[in-house]
Amino acid sequence: MVSQLQPTADVFYPDSDGQPMADNTEQFRWIVVIQQNLEWMFTDNATVFVAGDLLWYPVQGSREICTAPDVLVAFDRPKGKRGSYQQWKENSIAPQVVFEILSPSNTRVE
Repeated sequence: MVSQLQPTADVFYPDSDGQPMADNTEQFRWIVVIQQNLEWMFTDNATVFVAGDLLWYPVQGSREICTAPDVLVAFDRPKGKRGSYQQWKENSIAPQVVFEILSPSNTRVE
């Protein structure tokens, strides 16, 4: 049987999903408030990474398995710029806290 997965060296992990960060001004405000306050709260801790609207790829070689939480927090990861959060490049540490801000258009199930 031939594997359908591409070799991991050939996989391209986009930094954008083409989706807007928020559906409305209220949702955007809460995303910014939460992200900025977490940044402020952990400003003196070099090993807490906080990001907003960043694609998170948990599985190497599977770019279709990804999500973009409104805000994510990863402990024991250095601060810094990233185009996406590729978990295997982060000592396999998943974000420990994620926030999703619902908009009025979200369904009850969401």
